Amino acid sequence: MYHNPVLLKQSVDDLVTNPDGIYVDVTFGGGGHSKEILKRLSEKGKLFAFDQDLDALKNNIDDSRFTLINQNFRFLENSLMVYGLKQVDGVLADLGVSSHQFDEAARGFSTRSDAPLDMRMNVQQLLDAKKVINDYEEEQLADIFYYYGELREARKLAREIVHHRKLKPIETTEDLKKLFNYIPQFKQNKFFAQVFQAIRIEVNQELEALKEMLVQAYRILKPGGRLVVISYHSLEDRLVKRFLKNGMFEGEPERDIYGNYSKTFELLKNKAVIPEKEEIDENSRARSAKMRTGIKI
Repeated sequence: MYHNPVLLKQSVDDLVTNPDGIYVDVTFGGGGHSKEILKRLSEKGKLFAFDQDLDALKNNIDDSRFTLINQNFRFLENSLMVYGLKQVDGVLADLGVSSHQFDEAARGFSTRSDAPLDMRMNVQQLLDAKKVINDYEEEQLADIFYYYGELREARKLAREIVHHRKLKPIETTEDLKKLFNYIPQFKQNKFFAQVFQAIRIEVNQELEALKEMLVQAYRILKPGGRLVVISYHSLEDRLVKRFLKNGMFEGEPERDIYGNYSKTFELLKNKAVIPEKEEIDENSRARSAKMRTGIKI
């Protein structure tokens, strides 16, 4: 089972402005957003979707206007060029992990199940969570926990892991959790969510892939084309917000003598759109969702 898509109507309303246009859903998953986009397109419209997870291919949509590409969205531009596409009318990204990936215990994404340390969205890649935990240097682990998990005790966690793996390899999610059984019960859910998030981001190079996709999305969008991004944690949202604001991920753009700088996008709304209470009540994944839409200038 795949999650019900978050902010479904709002995101597709923002995205589709030309029923005859060409659109891209870079995070296909269960196909919820793609199905809604296809409803808005005419017979001339086209939709291309991306997903690196082999499981998602089982949800392929039988529609002549639709093409599903089994690739990480960091290869957006080159993959579309295979189909002769250089420009599109809109790009949609619904970031994060699907409920299907969490619910498949053997994938190792969930803090609730004992499973091999895996966490790969693309099961064909070599790097997995077990390799990160058992092979990375202590300083590397500390950086991952600090920057990707936003954990203040990152250095302590890294030391604990390095100490224990010298005695015995850390092979399962439960092995990892047992190292930190001193964490108070009332803090454990949030703590382990941050630990697992940090490892998962490293395994899948999520933030680097996101940056690459955003830059490529800008290049392939037609003037007036729309980029709609739904994010679920501050690390993603910060990158999206900065990129839509000034086309950069860090630093400040060059300004003229009047303090103005060249914009890449016009924001459709000044503030991020968040789900209504009714949607949050029905879909817990919506609780942390933020949607931002940019119009290419």
